Amino acid sequence: NSVITKQCSDDNKIGGGAFGIVYKIKGQYDGDFYAIKQIENAHQDESIREIESLLKVRSEFVVYYYCSWSADNYLYIQMEYCSQSLVNILNTKPEAFGRQPGEPMNSIEFYISCHIFREICECVQYLHEMNPLIIHRDLKPSNILIAHTVRNGRFIKLCDFGLATIHLQSMSHSENVGTFRYIAPETYDTRYTEKVDIYSLGIIAQDVFDVHL
Repeated sequence: NSVITKQCSDDNKIGGGAFGIVYKIKGQYDGDFYAIKQIENAHQDESIREIESLLKVRSEFVVYYYCSWSADNYLYIQMEYCSQSLVNILNTKPEAFGRQPGEPMNSIEFYISCHIFREICECVQYLHEMNPLIIHRDLKPSNILIAHTVRNGRFIKLCDFGLATIHLQSMSHSENVGTFRYIAPETYDTRYTEKVDIYSLGIIAQDVFDVHL
């Protein structure tokens, strides 16, 4: 772990999530790449919540969690590395199909867009069918990753569970959490349900199908 920790530098930085920075690190023994999330101890509560969520949701719908450790006032979470996110797909898809901004999709692009969105919905459905169910609360294209290898015909996975929370019918939740464009209006109150994720899915659908309502 100390070898991995030393590699967490700007040269290996690939992004950031809720409360942390993410690095692409090569394993010392197996040569595989991993995503290492570095989180300040000041966000320990959120970090523990993310680890607990990842442990509960070990499946093909979520990035795989390997281990975690503390060093130098940081918590490190080692996860499966995915080189692409939905952001990359959305940025390159129109050009790949020869479509100009504002033009309708052809049937092939529309079919692929439907497949992508169906997989995203299946990931969210998996969280919502757990007992107790999990609300992600930060669904957006950058938190939807493309796996290196297809498993069971699937390639979409969710990541960044720093804001995720379990939900019971009697519970209230933190208000106004998530990313502004994808936040459901009811999150400005403390009484909301997993339907806030469905709102986020609706906005993501606009991105995937390139429509703006």
